[in-house]
Amino acid sequence: MDENVGGLLSGIPPSALTLTLTRSAIRMEHSHSWRADKTNQVHDLVIGLEGRGCYVVGDEEVELSPGRAMLIRRGTRFVGWNPETTTYIGVAQHFTLDLFNRHDLIAHMQLKPVVELSRWAVVEPLVRFYRETSPLSSTTLMQFHLFMFILLDFLEDAFLAWAGNPTEGLGAPEGLPLAIMLAATQISANPLDDGVVERVMSQTPYNADYFQREFRQRIGWTPLKFREFKRMERAMHLLQAGHSVTETAAEVGYGDVYYFSRMFKRHIGASPRGYQLAVQRCRDGVFPRGEEDGEVHYPLLPHRRASAITDVAGLSLGPPASPAAAE
Repeated sequence: MDENVGGLLSGIPPSALTLTLTRSAIRMEHSHSWRADKTNQVHDLVIGLEGRGCYVVGDEEVELSPGRAMLIRRGTRFVGWNPETTTYIGVAQHFTLDLFNRHDLIAHMQLKPVVELSRWAVVEPLVRFYRETSPLSSTTLMQFHLFMFILLDFLEDAFLAWAGNPTEGLGAPEGLPLAIMLAATQISANPLDDGVVERVMSQTPYNADYFQREFRQRIGWTPLKFREFKRMERAMHLLQAGHSVTETAAEVGYGDVYYFSRMFKRHIGASPRGYQLAVQRCRDGVFPRGEEDGEVHYPLLPHRRASAITDVAGLSLGPPASPAAAE
């Protein structure tokens, strides 16, 4: 199918994550005589831009070249050197990434030690810009947002699995929000997997009814409804990209296109074809009244659909809504 629009952390609200840059970016520019032997107290993302750098991280030897990135976890000793006569150029950033200001999110992830960044053609200009514009002794708002994009791109490529039971050793009140957010990320990343909700529910140490109630309170949907909505988000992406309703239904796992259309309308508030027409009108600049910016926000609120504004083509277009409005 088209590009995966779920994303590893798409189930986590932005407000739940706290990114801290503990120092300015390190503009790596190392000659053949360069050697490093140190341990950082925070995580360190290192990306190669030119030349070649060799590292021993823990007990593993790795190599960085243009387009390759590695994460050195906090408290891990590493040794680095330049094996070439040419200059080794890259960028490194020390950071922490916490969930609810109490859980180290990186610590709960199993990650590949080094990855080839799959979207390097897109990311490389940003990494170079980030390196060139970062202040020497401080951090800036622009630097913060650029690094978050780069870090999330790395995590998408490096992620293998969640590390064990993320709530093990935590008390019930403290561990519950973490368990809910991690369950949401697993569902978001695999909404086409028929068994993902059952698997997520079997892994949680909480009573199933209690967990579902708390999940709905924080996310706005029950786990099953959240999975269905994420399937429909995939469908919206495909429909917007020009796929037919039949093709889209098949891509998101529906053999019956009519049943898919009913489910799409139930979750999104418009039929698949109606959604495509709304997208086309937006592209053509024919905006419905009350939406002069051309944006129609989905899902449409169920209790407002009857009184929603109707545009010249007759499609019911409601006001902005959030997933919490749906059951």
